[in-house]
Amino acid sequence: MRIVVTGVFVEDQEKALGFYTEVLGFRKKEDAPLGEDRWLTVVSPEEPEGVELLLEPSGHPAVEPFKRALVEDGIPFASFGVEDVETEHARLEGLGVVFTQPPTKFGDVTTAVFDDTCGNLIQIAQK
Repeated sequence: MRIVVTGVFVEDQEKALGFYTEVLGFRKKEDAPLGEDRWLTVVSPEEPEGVELLLEPSGHPAVEPFKRALVEDGIPFASFGVEDVETEHARLEGLGVVFTQPPTKFGDVTTAVFDDTCGNLIQIAQK
């Protein structure tokens, strides 16, 4: 068994696609219409056949209270691995990304947390 697709809930799929591709550097993999929404996934350019991130519409009534609670408590919805948190933090800040936690070391792991502009906090981590 392996993870094939995981997702983040987004308020606007097109806006999310722009952020996740143009700012974070992911690449669009799947884009299929599903009524008013789309099956829209992105992948890491380093692993184009790897795990897909679904930009999932947040229309279900339970999603917004859940997302809001996570953000209010400072809990990231997802975590992405990077080679160097300090370098990625500087790159993303230069692109206007807002961080809620600067690079912070926890034992042998360094993390930083940012707002994805789509209602989520996302963590980047380096081991």
